[in-house]
Amino acid sequence: MYVVLVDDGARTGQIRLTPDVRRRLLVGGVVAVIGVLVVLQAFASTHGFPGPLASLLDDVAGTPKSASVPWAGLALAMVGLTNRQRVIALSSAVGIDVVVAAIRHLAGGPLTVGNGAVIVLTATGVWAARSLRGEQRRGALMGVGLGALLIVATKFGDVWLHITILAGPQVLDPYVQLADHALGNPSWVMGRVVDALGPVGYGVLHWVYIELPVAAIVVALHQLRRGWPSHHLVRTFLLIGLVGPAFYILFPVVGPIFAFPDAWPAVVPFDLAPAAMPFDDVTPRNCMPSLHTAWALAIFLHSRQGPRWLRWGGTFWLVATLTATLGFGYHYGVDLIAGVVLTLTLESALRDPERGWDRFRIRLVTCGALLLAVLLLSYRYLSVPIAEYPMVSAPLLLGVPALFAYTYWRVFHSVAPSPRFAHLTRDSGPEPSR
Repeated sequence: MYVVLVDDGARTGQIRLTPDVRRRLLVGGVVAVIGVLVVLQAFASTHGFPGPLASLLDDVAGTPKSASVPWAGLALAMVGLTNRQRVIALSSAVGIDVVVAAIRHLAGGPLTVGNGAVIVLTATGVWAARSLRGEQRRGALMGVGLGALLIVATKFGDVWLHITILAGPQVLDPYVQLADHALGNPSWVMGRVVDALGPVGYGVLHWVYIELPVAAIVVALHQLRRGWPSHHLVRTFLLIGLVGPAFYILFPVVGPIFAFPDAWPAVVPFDLAPAAMPFDDVTPRNCMPSLHTAWALAIFLHSRQGPRWLRWGGTFWLVATLTATLGFGYHYGVDLIAGVVLTLTLESALRDPERGWDRFRIRLVTCGALLLAVLLLSYRYLSVPIAEYPMVSAPLLLGVPALFAYTYWRVFHSVAPSPRFAHLTRDSGPEPSR
C-alpha cells in the first residue's frame, strides 16, 4: 500500500502517504531539482552569464553572491537539530567563514561571508542522512532541505532575471506609468521624499530592501522554535518566488528609474498614446508584480501571531519596504497592488491546511487569481481611461483589492469575527492553526 485513507473524526477521506511513497517523492524531487539546475546552467553558459551551478560553487569555494542568504538557509537547518548539534554546526560555520574570508581578503578579494554556512549546511545533510534515524532524521533533513531550497531558489531567480531580458525585448512601462496617474504617481512622490531623508534615511531603507531574507528568517525561526507547524512563512516565501516571476515574462516592466531616467523623480510624464518600447539587454524585467512587496506583506502577516516586538518588526519591515520600492524608483504604485493581491491569494491557498479545500478557500483563491488577472489586463489595455478618470479608477484600483484583503483577514486572522463572517472561520472546520 502506498497511500491510505483515514478517518480522524474531523476529516474523512484524507490521504496520507506511506513512508515509502514519501521517500520516493523526496528522491524524485531532488532529482528534478538537480535536472533543472543542469539545464539552467547549460542555458546560462550558452548565453554568457553565470549559471546556478557556478553560483553554488562560488558559495562553497569562491565569493558568495549573498552573505545573508547562506546563513538564512543554515538557520533553517538548525530547527531540526538538538542544542548540542546546533552549537557544533554554528561554531563550525563561523570558524570556516572567518578563515575563508580572511584568506580571500588578504588575497585582494572582497570581505564577505557565506562559505562556512553553505559548507556546514551540506555536511549536516550528509551526516543526518547517514547517521540519524527515525523522527530525528526526518526533522533534521526537513530543516536542511528547506535551507538548501532557499539558497537554490535564489540561484533560480538570478537565472530567471536573465531570461526575462531575453524574453522581453520590449517593455510595457508607458502603460503602467500612465495607469499610475490614478494613484497620484506615488513613485515620483516617494522619490522626492527619499531624497529629502538624506544619506542616513537612504541607507536604512537600502539595508531593509536588500536584507529582506533577514526579516523573513527572524519570523520563520520564531514560528519554528518548537518544531514544524502545519503552515509557516518559509512555505509562502518559496511559493511567491516560484509563482511570481512567471509574470515577469507575461508583463515585462523595468521600473520608473530605468524607463524614465531623465524624468524621475522631478517630472511626471503624461502620454495618452502609450506603446511598448524597446529596452536594453541588461535590465531585468522584474517589476510586475512587486515581489518585494509580496514578500514583505507575507512577513507582516506571519508576524501577527507573534509577540509585540515581532509584530512591530513586521510592520516596520513592510512600511520600509514599500517606501524603498517606490522611493528608489524600482516600482510603480500599481506594481505594489498586484504584489499584495498575489500574496493574499497564495496565503489563502496555504494557510490553515487543517480546514481543507472548502468552498470558502476555493472562492478566495479563485477571486484572488481573477482579480490579479483583471488588474494586469486593465494596466495594459485600460491605462488611458484609468489615467483620464482617476475619480473612478482610483477607488476601484484601491477598493477592490482592499475588499479582497478584508475578506481574507476575516476568514483567516479575525479573533472575534462578526456573526456575518462566523461561518467562514471557526465554524467551518477544526480550530485553525495560528
